[in-house]
Amino acid sequence: MIGSIPVLELREARVERGGRGVLDVPSFRLAPGEIAALIGPNGSGKTTLLLTLMGLLPRAAGRVLFDGEELEAGGRLVERRRRLAMVLQECVLLDGTVEGNVAAGLRLRGVARDEVRRRVAAYLERFRIGELAGRSARKLSGGEARRVALARALVVEPEVVLLDEPFASLDAPTRQAITDDLERTLRERRTAAVLVTHDAGEALRLADRIVVMHEGRIVQSDVPAAVLNQPVNEFVASCVGMETILEGEVRARSGWELEVGVGDALVAAVGEAEPGDPVHLCIRPENVVLEPRAPARRTSARNVYPARIVGVASIGPYLKLRLDCGFPLVAHVTAESYALLGLAPGREVNAVFKATAIHVIRRARPAVSVAPAPAAGARRVAAERE
Repeated sequence: MIGSIPVLELREARVERGGRGVLDVPSFRLAPGEIAALIGPNGSGKTTLLLTLMGLLPRAAGRVLFDGEELEAGGRLVERRRRLAMVLQECVLLDGTVEGNVAAGLRLRGVARDEVRRRVAAYLERFRIGELAGRSARKLSGGEARRVALARALVVEPEVVLLDEPFASLDAPTRQAITDDLERTLRERRTAAVLVTHDAGEALRLADRIVVMHEGRIVQSDVPAAVLNQPVNEFVASCVGMETILEGEVRARSGWELEVGVGDALVAAVGEAEPGDPVHLCIRPENVVLEPRAPARRTSARNVYPARIVGVASIGPYLKLRLDCGFPLVAHVTAESYALLGLAPGREVNAVFKATAIHVIRRARPAVSVAPAPAAGARRVAAERE
């Protein structure tokens, strides 16, 4: 809620390892009931941020606040941590039964026995592992173990849960089913969450806000639609599935309409830039349409280019096609469309995309090297020589 006190907050946080900065976050705020997804490549600082929020890493500077108070203040660190829960990427379970694992956090908190039984039963059902209650944790599949870890974390009904790639190494159907159960539980309980993931689609589905990290810093934090469609730079664009990122220069502008030179081609785009500006043109693969070289219908799209298919790869329900249009372009098509159009490597087609489907990012102009003016004495000597 706008204006509410964040349930968890970082201020001017810096973490160092071996004298080298690995996290530098001036501000991070998690609202009550909000789900924030951290995305970025390996080594970008996602897990470090998660562990810092939990108070598990020493900080070179900065503060962690929980409900507006310092996490470590007043000797109440353990008490405040008990209102947090964490699920690590490596699924570590206690030696014992599924039921015993799920009950562990409640017993540590001194919850009454009857209440423990009630809540454990409820969360076993929530995560669809009720029939596994008496099974040894040593005899679980990967998906079953993940469900137990999530049930164990959420049965204590924390205000915040921190999730470090909780679906890693799971097959697609299992991942989808567990994601459904987790999302339903978080929304029903209004539990705030920070989710680390490499899967941009997972982040888009679960999160109220996406936080993109690079080299220990937050480079963009916004609602999913903004991060997906208006990335602030080329790095963010690549993180959220902009598989075509072209370098070009604005040749002409009319209002918001731009004409951009990309190699020998001209591309129509819509954005904010001036003639002469170097830009990146970012195009999502689902916004590229393929047509036969002589299409039977007219199109309102301003960008139509003869293209040759130079590569095909399967990515789940889609086929990823690499195209050569005089510049590289990536398109996604369904297997049905691929067959209906008779597509294959080497096939020539038209690649079509709208000017409004392009996200334009201004690049820094290249630095111009200017020789320093000679000193007055040098100018006088040069003049005398002439």
